[in-house]
Amino acid sequence: MSELHHGGCHCGQLRYSIRAPLRDIAHCHCSVCRRTSGGIVVTWLTVPRDSFQWTCGSPAAYASSASCTRYFCGRCGCQLSLFTDRSPNSLDLTVASLDQPELAPADRHIWVKSRLPWLHLDEQLPEEDEEQL
Repeated sequence: MSELHHGGCHCGQLRYSIRAPLRDIAHCHCSVCRRTSGGIVVTWLTVPRDSFQWTCGSPAAYASSASCTRYFCGRCGCQLSLFTDRSPNSLDLTVASLDQPELAPADRHIWVKSRLPWLHLDEQLPEEDEEQL
């Protein structure tokens, strides 16, 4: 039996479930994540696309680049997921949108070449200048 996890947006309009282990968890420092979230870093986890299901509501979509679409709540604005055609069999989810984000500690940093110079977070983790798929 595989693991079952749930999450959703702040206002409750969107809910999702994933039936997969919480793995491949990274703090992303790219400027696109900063600008789309309003935060200084976004922590993502990656799951097989077929393990993910929207269980309540339908998200709004935003093509943040030629290869990426971000999904968010049209009512409260919470960013929930990201799909990139560079990795068509997987989906990235924001760790903060999980019901139990404490179960998903990051295992690396990505896009550190864009990291804010004054940010010091989980400095013991491996770092990638970009993201290695």
